[in-house]
Amino acid sequence: MLAPLYLASQSPRRRALLAQLGWEAQVLPLEGEWVDETPRPDESPTDYVLRLARAKAETGWRRRESMALPPGLVLGADTTVALGEALLGKPRDADEARHMLRRLSGRMHEVHTGVALTDGTRTHALCSTSRVWFAALADEDVERYLATEEPWDKAGAYAYQGRAAAFIERIDGSASGIIGLPLFETARLLSVFGYPPFP
Repeated sequence: MLAPLYLASQSPRRRALLAQLGWEAQVLPLEGEWVDETPRPDESPTDYVLRLARAKAETGWRRRESMALPPGLVLGADTTVALGEALLGKPRDADEARHMLRRLSGRMHEVHTGVALTDGTRTHALCSTSRVWFAALADEDVERYLATEEPWDKAGAYAYQGRAAAFIERIDGSASGIIGLPLFETARLLSVFGYPPFP
């Protein structure tokens, strides 16, 4: 009998991706901010998401302990969009979302997602990096997309699995990683702890 799997994320997309593999993870309730997501000076995008994924998993472990839940594995993840070394996180408002989409227009960018698992004693993490090519966006396309409400809790101000798919010419990498949880890397981490890729 495998110990429970916990998800240190409020993202319904990550929970749905885990369910795609057959895992029903218990979501740990959010209490304030999980971690400080401020990038560090000279921190690369991959180092950034790996650090945050580890921190979220380990903070989730402590949250699980404070709730007196049974031991198990806690999964944390973090996604960012990068234009070169510039990180595009979740937009704070419509102006920032508009600016991000205009920067992505007609260009290739990278989506980095770090995923980490901890059992309270050891933590392992992996990163998935995908390249995404956006078509050139007309101003009216940007405004129409902003009106959908999709951009607000998404890195880079767009949802690959949503209406923004109309803007994406092609990708090179992991579709699930772009959405927020790379399933190949997640399965590899589960195996490190003796879990099968799916139950």
